[in-house]
Amino acid sequence: MKSVLIASYDMDVGGVERSLAGMLDRFDYRRHSVDLMLYRHQGDFMALLSDRANLLPEERAYATFRQSVAEVMKNRHFAIGIGRILSKLHVKYLGERRGIPEPGYYQMQLMWKYTLPFLPKSKAKYDAAISYLWPHYYVADKVEANMKIAWIHTDYSTIATDREMDLAMWSKFDSIVAVSEACKESFLAKYGELREKVVVIENVVSTEAIRKLSNEPTDNPMERDDRFKLITVARLSHAKGIDNAVRAMKLLNDRGLDRIVWYVVGYGGDEDAIRELIADNRLEDRFILLGKQTNPYPYIRTGDLYVQPSRYEGKAVTVTEAQVLGKPVLITNYTTAASQVRNGIDGWIAELSVEGIADGIERLYRDEALRSELSANCLRTDYSGSEGLEKLYASIALASKKGGA
Repeated sequence: MKSVLIASYDMDVGGVERSLAGMLDRFDYRRHSVDLMLYRHQGDFMALLSDRANLLPEERAYATFRQSVAEVMKNRHFAIGIGRILSKLHVKYLGERRGIPEPGYYQMQLMWKYTLPFLPKSKAKYDAAISYLWPHYYVADKVEANMKIAWIHTDYSTIATDREMDLAMWSKFDSIVAVSEACKESFLAKYGELREKVVVIENVVSTEAIRKLSNEPTDNPMERDDRFKLITVARLSHAKGIDNAVRAMKLLNDRGLDRIVWYVVGYGGDEDAIRELIADNRLEDRFILLGKQTNPYPYIRTGDLYVQPSRYEGKAVTVTEAQVLGKPVLITNYTTAASQVRNGIDGWIAELSVEGIADGIERLYRDEALRSELSANCLRTDYSGSEGLEKLYASIALASKKGGA
């Protein structure tokens, strides 16, 4: 039996966390013993974790990554706290000097750089160690394993990082997993020298669980709404384009399409700005924020059209989940869109603009036959991604050979 470590941050509500839960649910525990290292044991999706994976005790030093600097200092992790402060000052300087619009990824890199010397190493050795969420420094530098594997969930052409720092980290991995072909190519456009290490494994989705959860009773206002219901499940952030969704809803309203309502499940740092935008456009009864929901599937099931208005994605788990439930989906033409849906077959790709989103929604709203065709094709398609796990098992099988066993 192969020993496997899987590391990630926590189980807050998000697509990566749902994907991790899906993979753990479908993992072959007959051939693998799995330790799960979460930096912090928190999040509404903790309940989704398979009890067949061994959740390791929380390490106080790693839990600091989900705490404020004030909390870190209060808990007497002074070196880590100072490292966090230095990373913030460093990225502020770089952001102003280089004009980086979204420096969050850069700051995360620097945070690890400054705190790495003060973080403990894993006491166990594994056949394979999997780092599921970037940055991957824990598995790269603090874990001993015969085989190290890192996951890519985002479109690397859209984010600012220190290339040399990142390359040094990636070089410590034997295999790099991208969640789509387009995600792979966007990564290789930046790190072409790593081509031989990169493979594609689609997100593993527990289709049975999604269908079962979609029928759970919930106080869902969408069930009492007889209008044409758009539904989006996403963080309220710049990347997910919810601000553009509000503007598109205003455009649809101006076109006289007043029987359309847009519901959004999710939370995030842009919530106040989005609520202000909704109020400015007098859309309080047309664009409705439902907040964080541990189980988003009843809301997806109740919608007439699932919409992903993102500016960029690796591969949106929520889109696949909507397809599993047989929903027609509309996504924007972000860089990796073509690997997300088959345009006109099991989804519709709209131009990535306010007008493009509005035009796409209007087209699908008016064409019931097209929506029905997209829905039927979704129901005929297997989105489980289970074949990807066989690729992962093959990589893990090589670990013993590499280790000399």
